[in-house]
Amino acid sequence: MAVVTNERVRSQAAPALQTPPRRHRSGRHRIPGWVWSLVALLVVIAAWWIVAALKIWSPIFVPSPTAVWEKFIESVTVHDGRVGYAGHYLWEHLWVSLQRILISSALATVIGIPIGLLIGLVPIARHALGPGITFLRQLPPLAYFSLLIIWFGIDDSPKLVLLTIAAMPPIIVATAAGLEGVHRDYVNAARSLGAGQAQLIGNALLPAALPDIFTGIRLGVGVAYTSVVAAETVNGMPGIGGMIRDAQRYNQTDNVILGIIVLGLSGLLLEYLLLRLQRRVTPWRGRA
Repeated sequence: MAVVTNERVRSQAAPALQTPPRRHRSGRHRIPGWVWSLVALLVVIAAWWIVAALKIWSPIFVPSPTAVWEKFIESVTVHDGRVGYAGHYLWEHLWVSLQRILISSALATVIGIPIGLLIGLVPIARHALGPGITFLRQLPPLAYFSLLIIWFGIDDSPKLVLLTIAAMPPIIVATAAGLEGVHRDYVNAARSLGAGQAQLIGNALLPAALPDIFTGIRLGVGVAYTSVVAAETVNGMPGIGGMIRDAQRYNQTDNVILGIIVLGLSGLLLEYLLLRLQRRVTPWRGRA
């Protein structure tokens, strides 16, 4: 009887002791994200091509991808005795606009981070400066660009001031929010170890808020990018925004689309570089 019972127990326990079958990992055949991005881009280009070929709208309003490509070739070469577009190659227009964006973003970072630290650390500064920063953040750049032209003229000065003012509020808000989001345990631990106010800010608060500060810088650069066309509406040549504005005057839609594509692609590249820099400088982001 005992032998039968033991055999029955073994037969019931055997399935539980068997090694479960290996499941197929679907992740091995997962399509990379860049493939979907490429597919989406090709779909957009195909739709654009079909709409242009059907001539639903006049080529003045919707030029074909071929027409835009031809304008790109003209903008990077010498054609009919003319250099590029309006006497400047396309990369010269792009480089001038990038200089304005990068200089203004650097100024906004240098000015915005200390103001954000002040707002995040000093309650009186938060109440005194907070409404002004919110007011400035809600203003569209064109609202005060005319005033800057009256004050600074039509050279690069009003453009740089405009882009700096536009890029500053996101950096200030992100810096202040990063400091407010620091857990009290970090502050108490630093103080219990004898850290002074300067050491507390430099060794505890700033490293903890650095991911948010980088996010604010990326947002500020993005705002500067969206404002550069407005900044270059007045005496913006050379410059991508000035090129777009000049082409719009003469209904050169293909050049307008070319400028938009170049500005967007360069913005994607700069955003990618900033994101890589953020991951390298703040490797603890999302892990602690």
